[in-house]
This record gives sequence, C-alpha cells and structure tokens, in this order.
Amino acid sequence: MTPSPDRPLAVVVLAAGQGTRMRSSRPKVLHEIAGLPMLAHVLVAARALQPARLAVVVRHERDAVAAAVLEHAPEALVVDQDEVPGTGRALEVAVAALDGFAGDVLVLSGDVPLVDDRVLGPLLDAHRAGGVTTTMVTAVVADPTGYGRVIRGDGGDVERIVEHKDATDEERAVAEINAGLYVFSSTGLASRLAALGSSNAQGERYLTDVVAAARAAGERVGALTAPDLDVVAGVNDRAQLAAAARRMNDAIVRRHQLAGVTILDPLTTWIDATVTIGEDAEIRPNTQLQRATAIERGAIVGPDTTLVDTEVGEGARVNRTDATLAVIGAGADVGPWAYLRPGTRLGPEGKIGTFVETKNAVIGAGSKVPHLSYIGDTEVGERSNIGANTITANYDGVHKHRTTVGSAVRTGSHNVFVAPVTIGDGVYTGAGTVVRKDVPAGALAVNVAPQRNIEGWVEAHRPGTDAAETAARSQGVPEEDPAK
Repeated sequence: MTPSPDRPLAVVVLAAGQGTRMRSSRPKVLHEIAGLPMLAHVLVAARALQPARLAVVVRHERDAVAAAVLEHAPEALVVDQDEVPGTGRALEVAVAALDGFAGDVLVLSGDVPLVDDRVLGPLLDAHRAGGVTTTMVTAVVADPTGYGRVIRGDGGDVERIVEHKDATDEERAVAEINAGLYVFSSTGLASRLAALGSSNAQGERYLTDVVAAARAAGERVGALTAPDLDVVAGVNDRAQLAAAARRMNDAIVRRHQLAGVTILDPLTTWIDATVTIGEDAEIRPNTQLQRATAIERGAIVGPDTTLVDTEVGEGARVNRTDATLAVIGAGADVGPWAYLRPGTRLGPEGKIGTFVETKNAVIGAGSKVPHLSYIGDTEVGERSNIGANTITANYDGVHKHRTTVGSAVRTGSHNVFVAPVTIGDGVYTGAGTVVRKDVPAGALAVNVAPQRNIEGWVEAHRPGTDAAETAARSQGVPEEDPAK
C-alpha cells in the first residue's frame, strides 16, 4: 500500500502481554510460526505499509522481546509499558513516545501473525474515506467465547465493545467480535486514552473503551468486517498456535506453487517464510525447509528431508537427508539417509551417498563419498572417490585435526585417515588401510601385514562343533562311526 502524503501513518504494535494460556517461559509473541516469531510476522506487515513511525510496546520479558523487535525492524521505537495494566495504557505510553505525531495511528497486536494487507489496506482506506476519528475491524465467528463483543445501536452503528468477562448473557450471545485492529486519528487521542478507567472485571484500562468514549463525544465509529477470519485470528494457546502455523504454511506452499514450484504433497510439506525456491524445483512429501534455506531451479528435494539454512544448487537431488548450514552444488546428488552437519560444502556434480555423515567438510566438484562413511574436518579435491566405510579420525581426544585429500584420488574400502594427514593428487589406497602418514601424489598406500593361516586350528580348539565337522568333511576326512 502506498502511504498517503497528507495523512502520515504511525503503527503501534502491542507486545507487552505475558500470554499465560501458552503455559510457557517464552513470551507469547516470540513463539515461532514458519521460522519467525509471531511478532516478526506482524512487523513485516507493518513495515509493508511504509509508516512514518513504528513503535512496539513491551513489558513482559522486556529484553528478549525488544531484541526481537530490533532484529526484525531496526528502525522501530521500543516503548516500555509501566505497571499500569491494560491495552489502553499500552497505547497511551506509545502515543506519548511518538512525541507529537500528527496523522493516523494504526494499532496491531503482536499475537495476530497472519495479519497482512488484505485487511490493513482496506482498513486504512475506510478510515480515511469515512470522516471518522476511530475505525476498527470486526469479525463474525461461530464461537465468540473469550472475545470482546461488538455492540451496535438500532441504526447499525458501533456503540461500544464489551469484553467477554464483563458481558451480560445477552451480550455474550452476539457473534460479532472485536478483531483488535484499530486506526485512530491522532487529534485528541492522548487525552482520550488518559481518561480511561479500570472499572471492569480485570481491573485494566481497556483500549476498547475508546470506542464508547468516541460515541459519547458524538463521533461515529467506523467498522470494517474482516474479509478473511484467518488474517485476524489471534493466538492465545498452543492449539491456536498450531492452527495458525497450518494456515500460514498453506499460504506459503500455495505461493510457491503459483511461482512454478512442484509440491507433491502440501499437507506434509512445511516451508518457512524465509525460504526461497526457484522455478521447476520439485519438493517431495514429508519435507521441511527451514530458516534461510535456498533451493535453485530444477532441484529435487525429498522425500523425508529436512534442510536448515542449506543451499541447494540448480538441478541437484537431495533424498532422505538431514542437512544444516550446508551447501550442495549444482547437479550434486545427496542421500538417501545422509547427514550433512554444519560446514559441509559439496561441489557441483558431487555425491554424498547412503549413510554418510559429513561435518566441516569441503568436497570438490565431481568427487564422491558414496557409502557408509564419516568425513569430518576434511577437504577433498575434485573427481576423487572415497571408498565405502571410510572414516576420517579427526579427534585426538583434545583437539580436532584436518584431513586433506587431493584430486583424482581413489581410496579403498574400510580406510581410516588419522588426522592430521594429507593424501596427494592421484593417490590410490588399499582396502583396510589405516593412513597415519602423508601420502605423496601418485603413490599407493597400503598397510603391509602378511596374512597368516593356522591350519587345523578349528579342529584343535573347537572339536565337536558344527564348524569343525563341516571343515573336516570339506577336506575328505572320514567321519567316525558313532557305534564304535
């Protein structure tokens, strides 16, 4: 929405409450949905309006909430609410902190994470076109329990808002509720907020009482019915948090689908709001894409995959994999059952295969770690192949050490590289080799330990066993007659 030059806008976000129904030590507004705190989603919506001023009111767990505000909206003014309770008091201290701001004041709640321009744009338009000093958003719900009821007069105009605990039985039967979104003209707002009382069931200074005060002054209160209940749905407990997360995820999945991404099973695909996905990528079932994960065009991710802060290159394939802070190059192949820990960088056309764990490892273009290996604190050059069941022994019990493997290396199966050690370009290693010393380019590294066969050992030391008898038969030794 384009800001109006003749009607400056200030946005105030109320985020001071404790949220006791969440039953959590974490402030309610910091519980996450789609990879971001609820409060961050509200700040995104607020900043999209390009307001002249943005203020957030904090109190419970003040430092944690303030830190989140400044992380997601560095320009925001953090306003501390004192011990006087109530949303009316919260807006009062915010208006005072805005220091003589003149224009429209939009009030949002930090626990309404799905709010966006679908309701905010029409709300501001209605306020500016209606010749009113107060405009609010309402919604009609099947079960209004717990919400403030919107009481209208005989002509249909809003008369007042009654909180659930203060409502009569007749008022509680009203299905139209207050959605907690308001626009006020700044003129006279400070004095109206200062005059609010606390004669109610909770002993708080309700912001909702401003509506009755406006009507008592002979002013008309504008009301906009929410076009979609989801965008005004508040979160007060864990069940509502999960419901809001599902609604937001549905919207995120649909947005990616419309942008050219194939998502085979939206119900089992979870994508954070911060994830980017290129055209013609394919996301298969039971996949979670989190934080700053970025997937380039044509990549195939899933099924059964979780990526956190991971980059997937164009045309790469990632199957049944858990990866965090990893980079997967274009055309690379990962999984199934791979575990990429932080610091993993797989080059273009490379492979990290079945039951392979990597950590702080750089694997060059075209290099492969196909099977059953642990590659930690390691750098592998280009076009190398690491044999099955290879371990880089990077920890001596006190310090971590690095292994360096050159390009065009072919290592045998069941190798152990005892770091720090360097394997030169073009090296081959024999099966079962334990490499403790650097291997020069072009060499073959083997452990020389001649095989020793002790004949007759089983018959001598395990007489009467199935193994001994079977071995004897294979050598043509006649069996004894048990009757003799």
